[in-house]
Amino acid sequence: MPAPSPSPTVCSVAAGAASQAPIGIFDSGLGGLSVLRAVRAQLPDEALLYVADSLYAPYGERDDDFIADRTLAIGAWLAAQGAKALVVACNTATAQSIALVRDKLPIPLVGVEPGVKPAALQSKSRVAGVLATQATLRSARFQGLLERYAADCRFLCQPGHGLVQAVERCDVGSAELRALLRSYLEPMLDAGADTLVLGCTHYPFLDAAIRDIVGERLALIDTSVAIARQLERVLEQHGLRSATPAARPPLPRFYSTDDGVRQRQLAATLLQIEAAVEQVLISSPRTCAAARDSQVA
Repeated sequence: MPAPSPSPTVCSVAAGAASQAPIGIFDSGLGGLSVLRAVRAQLPDEALLYVADSLYAPYGERDDDFIADRTLAIGAWLAAQGAKALVVACNTATAQSIALVRDKLPIPLVGVEPGVKPAALQSKSRVAGVLATQATLRSARFQGLLERYAADCRFLCQPGHGLVQAVERCDVGSAELRALLRSYLEPMLDAGADTLVLGCTHYPFLDAAIRDIVGERLALIDTSVAIARQLERVLEQHGLRSATPAARPPLPRFYSTDDGVRQRQLAATLLQIEAAVEQVLISSPRTCAAARDSQVA
């Protein structure tokens, strides 16, 4: 089954300055809530739609074609809901498929990427650590960042196996999680790193646990605020900034491809947002093929 096509009205939303339309934010799971938090702080008058593809998370262990398949399908779904812009709030999805999705969708896009540039500018020891998913670290986009900005700075790249899954189950401070983080962070400290790039939007929710381990020995680079500022610039450039100040920030509308229980819990616990999560079915060619294969088996 092909990915859903954006409705004809989407073009008029993007081109016709329907500034009151919502912004779509998408992640493979719950990590993009850290970006949503920054967007709400930077753009409090904007309505937001957030989709977590939690049924298929984490993307970091998926193949590149699957990641592109899901990113395009969910971007098209959000455009069909009337989103005036899309934030791909997932480093893995941005790294593997942002160019494809930007080419296919009729609305402006903002992606995310690990903060290699600010880390290279900030590090005094010229050694920096990167925590990211395996898919992000292997991507041509990430390798390009290293080539452009890491000429005189050594980057220690560590796949954060297990960290996304911990956040997805709302574990941001258990003994097991801290032991896992320690195994990733202590070799960086031993190698002289003074800066740590949080290369996945899930990881800012682990800030307190990381601080307990490293103290002030590592400066943490979280790009969510920079993403929110870039989104503001994109909206201004396209005449899409909300023209009506809200009396209070509108509550985001939350969607999930699973039951959304953990999404609601994390939003309440870490963002102090109490809101329902609607379960949605967003089909894509790869997931439809997998469903057919399972029926045949």
